[in-house]
Amino acid sequence: MSPCDKYHAKGRKPYKLVLQMLKIIFVTVQLVLFGLSNQMVVTFKEENTVSFKHLFLKDYSDGADDTLAVYTQSDVYSQIDYAIDQYLTLPQTTVGRYAYVFGQQVNESALYLCQQYYKKGSIDPANDTFNIDPRVITDCVGVNPMTSPRGLAGPSYKNFTLKFHKLINVTITFQLKAINIQTIINNEIPDCYTFTITIVLDNKAHSGKVRISLNNEASIKECKDPSVSGHAESYARLAFDVIVLVVCVLSLLLCGRSILRGVLLQQEFVQYFRTQLCRSVSWADRMEFINGWYILLVVSDMLTIAGSCIKIGIESKNLSSYDVCGILLGTSTLLLYFYFFIIIIIIFFSLSLSQILIVTLRAAFPNVIRFICCAAVIYLGYCFCGWIVLGPYHVKFRSLSMVSECLFSLINGDDMFVTFAEMQQSSQLVWLFSQVYLYTFISLFIYMVLSLFIALITGAYESIKQQTLEPIHITDLQAFIAECTDTPSSGKYRGLDTSPCSAFFCCCCDRTTTYEDVLLVN
Repeated sequence: MSPCDKYHAKGRKPYKLVLQMLKIIFVTVQLVLFGLSNQMVVTFKEENTVSFKHLFLKDYSDGADDTLAVYTQSDVYSQIDYAIDQYLTLPQTTVGRYAYVFGQQVNESALYLCQQYYKKGSIDPANDTFNIDPRVITDCVGVNPMTSPRGLAGPSYKNFTLKFHKLINVTITFQLKAINIQTIINNEIPDCYTFTITIVLDNKAHSGKVRISLNNEASIKECKDPSVSGHAESYARLAFDVIVLVVCVLSLLLCGRSILRGVLLQQEFVQYFRTQLCRSVSWADRMEFINGWYILLVVSDMLTIAGSCIKIGIESKNLSSYDVCGILLGTSTLLLYFYFFIIIIIIFFSLSLSQILIVTLRAAFPNVIRFICCAAVIYLGYCFCGWIVLGPYHVKFRSLSMVSECLFSLINGDDMFVTFAEMQQSSQLVWLFSQVYLYTFISLFIYMVLSLFIALITGAYESIKQQTLEPIHITDLQAFIAECTDTPSSGKYRGLDTSPCSAFFCCCCDRTTTYEDVLLVN
């Protein structure tokens, strides 16, 4: 029964439906608030990373992450000296407010400079000989700024000699502290950040090109003794999260109770057929007692509860798991809006249309999965072929994941001309192969695979429509329910506690409600 049928049949208010509508509003508002807060956190991290690249990487320009490199030994030393000098003079040069972190690195230094090299490495291209011991040795030297509590600058990094003939990489690692005060805009207490910056000069290829990169890892924790003038600490967000948590717990209990009642009614129905009619009940009829949308809501509620708990921890500055919280809240909202989508179809169209949609998806799903598995074999073949043959000559085919993304974009008609145009023509044979490869893939998957995929769903829909015109096959469950001819609005299913018997509804008292009536309504 629909909520309206239950109301007409037993006078039962649609509490679950109203609760779900309220939950959609609450969860959406919670997600928007979290998204705004998370956006500021991500923006703060990204802007600091860009600032660090401009501060500590010599000759850095925006967009040069993949191309920044040096080619001479003097340039390598110059990059190292520049990064360390910038670090030591950071308070006088930077626009931002940063603080050094001491006692975390080698010899309790604030910064440490390390080189990794092979234990033994002798390469002689003239004689085509080499002698390498692949065991890796790491040498480090610590550096302290003049503001160090130890008052020592440590060994001079200027005397750090690199072993270029067997060098693997050079790393410069240090930590900086900062405070994100822009959260005050959203009436939030600012967070304190600790950035771990690692500058890597990569020479493992020994190709004459030393790649330079900067990695930034941020950890968030609660600030000590926060004080914002004219701003009282607000618990409105925390209270709202608790309200969302309570609503989701109520929804979880109500949906779980409905699922449990459906299981109990299924067992009673099966027992009745076994004892009274000596017949077994098919699994299709048994599954009619299990409402899949309730299971969807239960999963959504569990994800929302977990995400809300993590969000409360973030609001109280005890946790910093923004990514995990975002995944939980985002997935739960997605599942909830799937349910809302069906409700909208029922309200604006009809219950039969939603049933046709669900039956069509259910009928087409097995064939669609089989077809996808078959098409995936060809797709993987194209992925491996493109990676091996075109990878060295095309930037979009450098890795298997990039190949898959490129081919999937081609299936949807995206970047076709760019994919053709970016193919290098250094090898005429490979260029010719790429033309055959791309044309055959596009023709096969757009004109055949996608068409067959759509035809499977369309065929299932046409079959469902055709079945509506033919004599309906009555299942045992439908025949059992059809024995009752009373409509939900007849008033004969109302329990004793919801009986309409009164001076105004005496016409509805022509039958006493029995246990079978209550069982049927449930």
